[in-house]
This record gives sequence, structure tokens and C-alpha cells, in this order.
Amino acid sequence: MKRWLNKKQNDSKQSKENWEKALEKSNDFTQSTYINQKSNVPFCLTFMSTLVDEQIIQQGVLPYLLEGELNKLEDIKKIVPSADVEISTDHTVIDKKILNGYILLTIDTEPEHFAFIATQKEIVRSLSPPEIEFSVIGPKEAFVESLGQNLNLIRKRLPVKELIIEEYTLGSLSQTKVAVLYMHGITNEENVNTVKQRINEVNFDAITDSSYIVQLICDNSNSPFPQLLDTERPDRVSGILAEGKIAIVVDGSPHVLITPTTLIEFFSSFEDYFLNWILSSFFRLIRVGAVLFSLLITPIYVAVLSYHYELIPRDLLGTLVASRRQIPLPPILEALFLELTIELLREAGARLPTKVGQTIGIVGGIVIGTASVEAGLTSNVLLIIVALAALASFTTPVYKMGNTIRLLRFPFLLAAELWGLLGIVFAFCIMLTHLIRLTSMGRPFLEPIYPPRVTDLKDSFIRLPFRFQSKRPMLLRTEKRERFNKKKAKAKKDIDEE
Repeated sequence: MKRWLNKKQNDSKQSKENWEKALEKSNDFTQSTYINQKSNVPFCLTFMSTLVDEQIIQQGVLPYLLEGELNKLEDIKKIVPSADVEISTDHTVIDKKILNGYILLTIDTEPEHFAFIATQKEIVRSLSPPEIEFSVIGPKEAFVESLGQNLNLIRKRLPVKELIIEEYTLGSLSQTKVAVLYMHGITNEENVNTVKQRINEVNFDAITDSSYIVQLICDNSNSPFPQLLDTERPDRVSGILAEGKIAIVVDGSPHVLITPTTLIEFFSSFEDYFLNWILSSFFRLIRVGAVLFSLLITPIYVAVLSYHYELIPRDLLGTLVASRRQIPLPPILEALFLELTIELLREAGARLPTKVGQTIGIVGGIVIGTASVEAGLTSNVLLIIVALAALASFTTPVYKMGNTIRLLRFPFLLAAELWGLLGIVFAFCIMLTHLIRLTSMGRPFLEPIYPPRVTDLKDSFIRLPFRFQSKRPMLLRTEKRERFNKKKAKAKKDIDEE
């Protein structure tokens, strides 16, 4: 027995020396020894100064440890006014706790026991209006980089016990906290288990943003289409949770992921629900039409001028011939030149400071467009078409889907050059086949178009009034399909009218 105790003490001493040597190499490692004034028991505080709030230590921890009755570690829970105090004998968690902002407290009378006191320093950016999903009508709060603050924004909008939050730690180096949110009794358990399984299977060293999670858990990482919807609006997240979907919140990221999702949702703005259903439906149709216009108009121009002159109206043909009379380049090179110029201006404007970027985008577009026409490199008609296509692509509410549309224009251009309108149809069929096969957490990405579900069309291309949306989408297979009692709502309306 004595030999076993000696061996345990030696292992404990060796383990302590190991983590101390590892942490002492860092300049922010702090270790101080004090003596309790009542019991004269010496105690040691160990922490990382960059991770703890020194004001909490000086005012909320150290005075109580110096003046309180401290004979054993269990007394710390009585004298320190902190709810997060943990006593442990596990040496393997010491470095993890210290690197998460805890103070390690040890006393000489109990060398095998450790106390951890929470004193984390919270550096949180103040709330600001959404930048990407800005809306004139509705709340003006956006997520920040703090996991706790983001969960607070969601929880205060859904203050019910059915909202379940499960936390995970991902990244062998970053130790990033990830929270999975869903509504118990509403969200389909199969969807929840699928998300949990994929989160648990993530094997990566550093998770610094929610975009990493998208690429690691999506169904098809080789697809240009985003399969998880990201948003910076707490109201949108609370809305989709009530609908029966799942949210993934990543510490350090101001964007929350939503799954499973469909293609139609990427063209729907949450502001649509704040407007009259007629207006919101009109705006949705404009966005869908603008995306199709942005994707197809330049390839159609190339295909018609290269192969199908007979499709051009006689009155317009003279204008096109006159605009291209002195253009030495074929239509495909002319279109690629302008498309690549637009992309360069976009990237330059996005990477420069805001005021400079806006100037580059406006002045650069005017100067380069005018100069290319005067130099005889492009025609006036194509310049107008490319400018309208670029403008139409900005109507997409979700930034990642806008990037996808920008990329897809180039394969369509090449197909139009090779086979004309038949090439455009061929490219569109390939894209449509890919979308039909694509899934989001195992659910069809093209729903309600394929598989066709008429009941889910009420909130797709058009948004019907709320009284027609008493059922949750069939796509989600929710445990509780009914959102509200339609008969009671109608009865109440009839009483009000009387």
C-alpha cells in the first residue's frame, strides 16, 4: 500500500512538472504564492494573464482567499462568491482549464487536489446592424463573434424549454466551441442525429469560422452550390428553429448555419416576412428572374451572334452590326474580357477599404467601360448586357449563392461558344441534374420542385399569407407538423369582424 501511494505521488509530481514546463515557455504564464491571514495556509494561483480578467481576480477572488477561513480546498466554495468553482484530482485537465481562462488554485496541505475558479476575460464586439442581410423593416441586431452572446440573442427570442442547446469542442489546436440548436418535440430526430454524427466526425486541427464546418459536414463538398444556409440575423435563426430546422453556432463566427435547406431559400430574404405577401412574392420573383437573367443573358448573346443570326429581329440587327463593325475580337473573347473585368473590379472593391473600394468600383467601371468601347475592344450592346447581368447578380440575398452564380456564367459561356443555344440547353440540363441529385443533410436540395410537393410551394417562389401556412414543410418531416390551429384562427377573425 505504501509503495502504491509513493508511486501515485511521484506520478502526480511528474505530471505537474510536465504541464508547468509546457506553460512556462509562454510570457503570459503567471504563478503567485500567497498566505491565508486566518489559517496561515499558503496557497498558489496559476493562470494565463491574457485569458483572465485581472479585475475579477483582484476584487472577486483574491481578497476572499486572503481573509476567509481556508483550511482545505472545499472551503473555497464557501468563501469565494463564484458559481463556477470546481474541485478535481485529474491532472490531465489542468492545462485545458488554464487555457480556457480558469485560475488553478493549490494548497500545500492537499497536493493531490486542485481547484479551478472561472475568471475568463470576455472581449465581445458590441451589437451592430446586419451588413450583408440588412433590411429597412425589422430588427437591427446581428450576430457577433461570441458564442455566449449569440446564444443569448437566440434564446431571448425563443424563451421556451423546448429549445435544446448541445455544445461540442472541435479542432485539436483551436478547441473551438460549436453549439447545435433544435426544438425538442418539433425537429425530426433523424435530422438531429445526422447533424450530431457529422459534427462528431469532424477531424481538423483548427476551426476558425463557421465556413470550415460547412465544408467539413456538407453532403457534397465538390458542388459549387452551398448546402447550408448561413445568416447573421438572430430573427431568421429563431424563425427557422420554430419551423423545425437545426442551427449550428460556431464560437468566433458572426454567421450561424441553418440546415437542412433548399435552393429556394437562398433567394428569399427574411425581410419578405415583414412585408405584405403580395409585395414579398413580387420581390422573390424579381430575384429569381434576375438570377436567371444574370446567368443566361451573356451566353445567349454569344450564341446568337456566333450561330443564330436569324433569331435577331431585323430592327435590332442593324444596331448590333453597327456596334460590332470595328470590333476585331469574336463574341466569346469580347464577353470574357468584360466578364473578367467586372470580376476584377468586384474583387478590388471588396479587398480595399470601404470608401476606396466604392470609388474603385464606380470610377473603374465607368473608365474601363468607356475606354474599351472607344478602343474598339467591345461593343456598346455587350457592355450594357454585362453591366445589367452584374447588377442582377447583386439581388441574391445570400452572398455565397451570389458567388456561385458568378462562377456558373463561365461554363455557360464556353458551352454557348461551342454549340450555340444547344450548348446552353446542355449546360442547363447538367446543372439541373446536379441540383436534382444534390442533398442537404440527406434531404432533397431542389424541394419543392423535385420531388414536387404542392403544399410546400406556399412559401417558395411566392409567399402566401400566414393563414395558409399552418403546416410546417414536408421536407423537414417534423414530429409536430401543425404550427397553429387554422380553425381557431379563422374563428377568432370571424368574431373580430362581428
